[in-house]
Amino acid sequence: MSCTTILKAKGYRLTPQRRIILDILHAEGAHLTADAIYEQVKDKVDGVNRSTVYRTLELLEGLGLAVKADIGGSHVYHHAEEGHHHHLKCRKCGKVVELSEEALAPLAQALRKKHGFEADLHHHVITGLCADCR
Repeated sequence: MSCTTILKAKGYRLTPQRRIILDILHAEGAHLTADAIYEQVKDKVDGVNRSTVYRTLELLEGLGLAVKADIGGSHVYHHAEEGHHHHLKCRKCGKVVELSEEALAPLAQALRKKHGFEADLHHHVITGLCADCR
């Protein structure tokens, strides 16, 4: 189901600001901070302020259209269609590497089997040392 369809089905209008933010999330292959998104939006739509971007990102996250993650103390966003994935972040050099959702599947299975616990392993950052810094 498209983002536009989901917004309208939930009773929200597709404002120019929402459309541009969705377009940015669709187009970018990287995770973006709200400020980075704001910098792109302000060049395309007059009169947009940071609070509009933050509120829109909150709405999109709440509707499951965007995913927010905390990477190294910064919140970053990506389009939900990118799927769930995780990150490995080097605590020495700051390098970030994406890790597929399947990498944590054995952990989820072990938690389910041993503790009967269904873990929400959707977007995590695992810190440590990369191969170069070790």
